[in-house]
Amino acid sequence: MIDVLVVDDDFRVVEINAAYVAKVPGFRVTARAHTAAQALATLERMHVDLVLLDHYLPDETGLTLVRRMRQLGHTADVIMVTAARDVATVQAAMRFGALQYLVKPFSFAGLRGKLDAYAALRRTLDGVGGRGEAGQEQVDRIFGALRTAGAAPAELPKGHSAPTADLVRKVLTEAARPLSAHEVAERAGISRSTAQRYLKFLEREGRISLTLKYGDTGRPEHRYAWARGG
Repeated sequence: MIDVLVVDDDFRVVEINAAYVAKVPGFRVTARAHTAAQALATLERMHVDLVLLDHYLPDETGLTLVRRMRQLGHTADVIMVTAARDVATVQAAMRFGALQYLVKPFSFAGLRGKLDAYAALRRTLDGVGGRGEAGQEQVDRIFGALRTAGAAPAELPKGHSAPTADLVRKVLTEAARPLSAHEVAERAGISRSTAQRYLKFLEREGRISLTLKYGDTGRPEHRYAWARGG
């Protein structure tokens, strides 16, 4: 379970963001804060994996808080969730180590995409091991996890929806092996025909790879896997 600290000066926004987080499997909100001082005090007294951090806080900016967190040895990851959209702030967030940047206002799907990408990054890090050395392929997997896991097609054909495409993506990225259309449908809770439509589209977009598995009947079974960098 990924423990999340939600930081925003607006009490209503904190509760909305916390409710969003609670809807994403694998995440739980363990604390809330409305100032930088409260956030730091929380980090001192309890374990936090991820901080959803607003930039505009009453006592200091979110970016200043991130810098102080690192100076004090707090290693919790940070996703900026803020209305600040000027390039200088975005660049500073990158330099200070924020993993993601979500601009307000946003939808639940927008936040879920960032959280799913973060969860994928943690799975990737667990897969390559937290200690020792990493080869170039492992390094590429780590740096590519945030980019690929939350990715959805920029434009979907008529009759396709972004949430369903994201659901199919999530099923494939979490699978340990290539899946058939039937298996994707079962895991996603959609019909086989719907799964096939989305799989064909994602294959055309180059986001998934197709392999053929030959059985006794002579007719090969199509199996799909999320393409690296897709």
